[in-house]
Amino acid sequence: MPSTPPDTAQIVIVLSFIAGFMTFIEYYGEYPSIIEFRFAPPFNRIKFFSLALILITLSLILRGQNDATVWTILITHFAQGLGQAVDFPYSPVRLVVLMMPADADADLIEMVRMAAGVSYTVSLGMILVFLTLVRLLGWPARSGAFNVWINLPLFDPTGGGDVLHRLRRDAGLNVVLGSLLPFLIPAAMSAASSLVDPISIAHPQTLIWTMTAWAFLPASMLIRGIAMSRIADMIEDKRRRAYAADDLGGDILQRA
Repeated sequence: MPSTPPDTAQIVIVLSFIAGFMTFIEYYGEYPSIIEFRFAPPFNRIKFFSLALILITLSLILRGQNDATVWTILITHFAQGLGQAVDFPYSPVRLVVLMMPADADADLIEMVRMAAGVSYTVSLGMILVFLTLVRLLGWPARSGAFNVWINLPLFDPTGGGDVLHRLRRDAGLNVVLGSLLPFLIPAAMSAASSLVDPISIAHPQTLIWTMTAWAFLPASMLIRGIAMSRIADMIEDKRRRAYAADDLGGDILQRA
C-alpha cells in the first residue's frame, strides 16, 4: 500500500520471516505441534492460497485508488460487479454494508462492499474446492494412510469418550460457527457501535484485514469441520470393516 509507513513495512517483513521459519520447522520436524492436517494435502495449501488471493486482491484495489494501473482498474471493476452481485437482502455482505453508519461517505461504503464481496466470494470458493476434494476425489485417502496423531496434534484420542463421537461433535461445532459467524460479526459490531466507531474502517490496512478476517476465519472453521467429519466417517468405515471381518472369522471357526 502506498500509505504504509516504512517502519510498518519492516515489522511486517520480520513477522513474515518468523512465520515462515516456524512453518518450515513444523513441516520439517518429525513430531507435530500445532498445525493440523500437515500431511494431508492440499488442506493447508487451499487455505494459504485463498488467504493470499484475498489480501493481494484487496491491496491492489485500494492501491488503485491512488496509483491506478491497467490491472488495478480491471480488478476494481470486477470487484464492483462482484460486490453488487452478492449484496442481496439478508446476505452477509449486505449486513456488512448496513454495519456502516448512516452518515458514512458513499465511496467508503462502496469500498466496503467491494472488499466484503471479494473476501466472501473467495472464501466460498475455498469451501467449494475443498468439498470437491472430499466428495469426488476422496480426500484424504488418496494421499495414503491417514495418521490422526500427526494430522490432528491438538486432538487427544485418549481424552475420554468415544473418538468418533468427539470428532463428530467438534465437526458440528465448527460447521455451525463457520456458517453463523459471517452473519453474527456484523450484527455484533453494529450493536457495539457506541463503543467501536465503524468509520475507522476507512484506513486501508484496517479495511483489508477486517474484511479478510471476517470472511476467511469462518470459512476456515467450516472446512475444518468438514475435514473432521470426513475423518469420523473414515474411522466409522474402518470399524465396520473390522467388525465384519471378526464376524466372518467367527463363522469360519464355528464351521470348522
